[in-house]
Amino acid sequence: MTFVAAETRYSAMPYRRTGRSGLKLPSISLGLWHNFGHERPIETQRAILRRAFDLGITHFDLANNYGPPPGSAETNFGRIFAEDFRAHRDEIIISSKAGYDMWEGPYGEWGSRKYLLSSLNASLGRLGVDYVDIFYSHRPDPNTPIEETMGALATAVHQGKALYAGISNYDPEQTRAAAAALAEHGVPLLIHQPRYSMFDRHIEEGLFPVLDELGVGSIVFSPLAQGLLTDRYLDGSVPPDSRIATSRFLSEAALSEPYLGRVRALNDIAAARNQTLAQMAVTWILRQSQVTSVLVGASSVRQLEQNVAALDAPSLSAEEIAAIEPHAVHGTSR
Repeated sequence: MTFVAAETRYSAMPYRRTGRSGLKLPSISLGLWHNFGHERPIETQRAILRRAFDLGITHFDLANNYGPPPGSAETNFGRIFAEDFRAHRDEIIISSKAGYDMWEGPYGEWGSRKYLLSSLNASLGRLGVDYVDIFYSHRPDPNTPIEETMGALATAVHQGKALYAGISNYDPEQTRAAAAALAEHGVPLLIHQPRYSMFDRHIEEGLFPVLDELGVGSIVFSPLAQGLLTDRYLDGSVPPDSRIATSRFLSEAALSEPYLGRVRALNDIAAARNQTLAQMAVTWILRQSQVTSVLVGASSVRQLEQNVAALDAPSLSAEEIAAIEPHAVHGTSR
């Protein structure tokens, strides 16, 4: 059935400016790290993407190695984009990244000019587009000069294959160096994509002030700590379809007594706000002025809708933030 976008798609989603740039992103963006590989039915993926766009989610975040297998998320998104969203290209932000291992040999990972530009060309082919809106260095390379890595991103922008340059997983000093290296080519650093949640607060230790200083936005991933900030594990058991049961990124060892105590206390605070724990976790992140958007994943339309419903709740009060603080402990279950 031909996709007809909802006329109300821009009526409820708040859009936030990315640093000091002219680009606005939806407060919630859809990440395709999980759930969009070849092991998932294409019609389920299509339904999630259609519903996301109808809810005002204009930003779809990918990387070269998302799947599984690597590359399949871009391939599947490209197929659905061609069939459903091509007429809306100017309303959509597509981002991709390169930095982690993608193919065999010495040119298939990290931050060399050879790898980054080859990977971008391959991503454009899988996506079926002439350009991505944001192209990221997915991680810093300890063995490649940052000037080379940022020079490759600048080339992508100058060639029109990307509109903006971004970085992910860079620490504060690396972020400053990346911005300076890009500036040498007349390209601003638009955005940083770090991990951030109630249980992973490392970016509060220096990155936020750097983003303010540089005028760089941020879009955070793993806001639910890979599912630990949901109600799935409150009784200490592992549901068969949960992230712990199905992913290599979490193990049952995460369900420690300190974790269970903290997550149950946080769940009580969320319930008092008429929110789920996952929704409150998103609200808690969006309290930070340096955060432009929160990346959420979704395995179903219902899960996507529940995450977006976080935007319906009022901001956290000072009293609620204070009540959350003793339980939002960096390093929980890591």
